[in-house]
Amino acid sequence: MPKDLSSGFNRHRSLSSAASAAHIAAAAGQVTLRILSTTDLHAHIRAYDYFRDEPVETCGLTRVASLIRAARAEAPNCLLVDNGDLIQGTPLGDFMAEDTPGPQRRPHPMIAALNQLNYDAATLGNHDFNFGLDHLLHSIADAEFPYVLTNAVRDLGDDPLRDAPFLPPSTILERDFLDSTGARHRIRLGVIGLTPPQITSWDQTHLAGHLQTRDMLEAARAHARRLREEGADLVLALAHTGLVPPDAPYKPDTAALPLAQLDDIDVVIAGHVHKVFPAPASHHGDACCACKPIVMAGAQGSHLGVVDLVLEHDGARWAPVQSRADTRPISTRAASGQVKPLVSDDPEILAVTEAAHQATLAHIRADVGRCTTPLHSYFSLVTGSAHLTLLAEAERWHVTRMLQDQPEADLPLLTAVAPYRFGGSGGAHNFTEVAAGPLLLRNISDLYHYPNQLRVVEITGAQLRSWLERSAGVYRQIAPGAQDAALFDQEFPSYFCDILFGVSYQIDLSSPSRFDIIGNLMNPSAYRIRDLRFDGQPVRDDAKFLVSTNNYRTGGGGGFCGAQQGRIVLETCQNNRDLLCDYVRAQEVVSPEPQAHWRFAPMPGTTVRFDTGPRANLYERDLAGLSCTDLGLQEDGFRAYRLAL
Repeated sequence: MPKDLSSGFNRHRSLSSAASAAHIAAAAGQVTLRILSTTDLHAHIRAYDYFRDEPVETCGLTRVASLIRAARAEAPNCLLVDNGDLIQGTPLGDFMAEDTPGPQRRPHPMIAALNQLNYDAATLGNHDFNFGLDHLLHSIADAEFPYVLTNAVRDLGDDPLRDAPFLPPSTILERDFLDSTGARHRIRLGVIGLTPPQITSWDQTHLAGHLQTRDMLEAARAHARRLREEGADLVLALAHTGLVPPDAPYKPDTAALPLAQLDDIDVVIAGHVHKVFPAPASHHGDACCACKPIVMAGAQGSHLGVVDLVLEHDGARWAPVQSRADTRPISTRAASGQVKPLVSDDPEILAVTEAAHQATLAHIRADVGRCTTPLHSYFSLVTGSAHLTLLAEAERWHVTRMLQDQPEADLPLLTAVAPYRFGGSGGAHNFTEVAAGPLLLRNISDLYHYPNQLRVVEITGAQLRSWLERSAGVYRQIAPGAQDAALFDQEFPSYFCDILFGVSYQIDLSSPSRFDIIGNLMNPSAYRIRDLRFDGQPVRDDAKFLVSTNNYRTGGGGGFCGAQQGRIVLETCQNNRDLLCDYVRAQEVVSPEPQAHWRFAPMPGTTVRFDTGPRANLYERDLAGLSCTDLGLQEDGFRAYRLAL
């Protein structure tokens, strides 16, 4: 479940926990303003899982649209904004990015849906750049609302106000709003948009020579001040960045709180990390930071963000005197673990996206090949996985062919792969599961979730060890003799845990993690990776290896210094998912098996507990050799297991 971040933050004012703006008292002449927000929709246009090809209750803009209409009906003055990561994340998003023309591709169905809902403004998230600038600009060209992007520009100037913009760095929305007496007032709302500055590394292939970025705080400070000077009453920051407690180190991925502390910013719409703040069940609806409301509406259409403001004219401008942030979910989970919808699909959004939905279904049902073994990620972080074996075999097959006759071909080749869907903030059904039999295009997208591009780097044995140490940060430190200790650090994304094929090793859970969750060296004397071997021999620090990985890793994604510091010997514009598809087509039939080339170091008398998907019990044969006990389904929908170390 998302961590409740409310504790430890300052409060603006203790207000009613009811959701409606009507519960914030507005005196005569005051204006109530409601700001509704979505973030990280990731092309989840319907309450539909395109990977499994079946309806689902936990996501979808069609469901959020119903919340939007209800929230608007409660308040006379509303604005609606989107915080980015809109067009990537499902096979629908992938299909729209393909070159094949078709009437369902214009306008982009996500933009068409936002137009239908009368959005007022939006910004871009890091994943919106994954398909390149041409597709991005083509997609947003039909938006009937302004897109703003403040810290990603064509060229950097001497200061943020002298940058050459890629998109407008800001906008001022002028609206006539009614006050509590029915009188009409013109209010000017300034909007800035901030994206993670690491995009130029993560999507270097697409952005090199085209975009440069500034730190979010630097850009926000300058442009928020300029908006004030141009007469903005309020400044809203659409900030594609997460939220952590005040004592956490500053990081562009989690900069929402420092942004809220800037004098000229009144409201922060956060996102990127797929968390919910305020959590609906936390009873902290009034939670805000530095006396500013912050809201973060989950991901994939799981929630709607709601910020209610009471504005008063102070003689110079309209300013907030009360504020409140809430999130509203589209579904809830019963004690039995069953997910129950709280709203139904909005018929207008269903209609405007129907052609794209049907075209996507036809596309994802195309055959690619066959697999003789089931593929799943249920146990990918506790033992060998046929799913990851297939990814590694496909990359190795391609890289060997590409490096043929190259000087580096004689170096040992390793492959780094990770389980992209392994619970976490995505919930109990956020796991890969593909039955033995036909492999369809939707299965390929499930197995390799992101449109990353293939990279091969040359690294040393010391860098290899560092790479594995960083990956091992997904596990908590376990005290010898502990019983049912939590195995995973729930804040650590599974896609940051690379499994390296071609070497064998053990992971000592009694040791603390060498790196913190963002990749900074935290415990210089700590080493979890034991008995690291290649071809049966201990790996020397000065040994040289090739590692097949992706542009996200080599661009700094996850903070893997080995991937960043290694010499790139092969880069291609082909993405890893397409290479997997090509491999399966070439083989026609694939038969990957779990490879137990790594394991946890023994800790006699110690047990740990981990959560996995509800259908994991169907594949317990993959746990052969481990002492695992099924603890059954839990209230949150996950299935728990006990593992004896």
